[in-house]
Amino acid sequence: MIAYLQGKLVEAQPTYVIMDVNGVGYHIQIPVSSYDRLPEPGKSFTILTHLAIREDAHILYGFMSQNERELFRLLVQTVSGIGPKIAMSLLSGMTPTMFRGAVANNDTKALSRIPGLGKKTAERIIVELKDKVGKAGDWEAKSEERGASTGEEKVSDAVAALISLGYKQQEALKRIKAAQAVLGDDVELDRLVRAGLQQ
Repeated sequence: MIAYLQGKLVEAQPTYVIMDVNGVGYHIQIPVSSYDRLPEPGKSFTILTHLAIREDAHILYGFMSQNERELFRLLVQTVSGIGPKIAMSLLSGMTPTMFRGAVANNDTKALSRIPGLGKKTAERIIVELKDKVGKAGDWEAKSEERGASTGEEKVSDAVAALISLGYKQQEALKRIKAAQAVLGDDVELDRLVRAGLQQ
């Protein structure tokens, strides 16, 4: 498995990049969300990858964030009937946070807006991923809608971590706010989560 590539950007299109890695040109398919974060052609960069091997081709998929690659893998490896093409369409049509929020809230309408994804497929995604995304996905999506500052983002991430460990939203928020009041706004995320668990 190729985990990532580091090299120079030769060509960039909304759906693929060509990357020069020590004289070898790699054709990598990307979602539109990753295209927005690419450097100028000729500049060096690192892209996270997933290699799909078929009988007739070896296809590299690339992502500019860990979040995107994790969601891509979750879709193609967990949901029956979802292949790389639909997974890339999903990533191009919504952020991983929006996707998790849609699954957590049973929002088939939002998922069905993605090209190539009908209502039945959207329902199957929700059924098969609900337990893996859960309440933390709903909290993340609401936080993104509110447009959090850096400090609020840290609190939001810490609350999402506690929710994923089984705490109710209000209890998680109360614990993190109490921990932040003691430790201050500049505390690291992992320390804030640990302190929240100890409250």
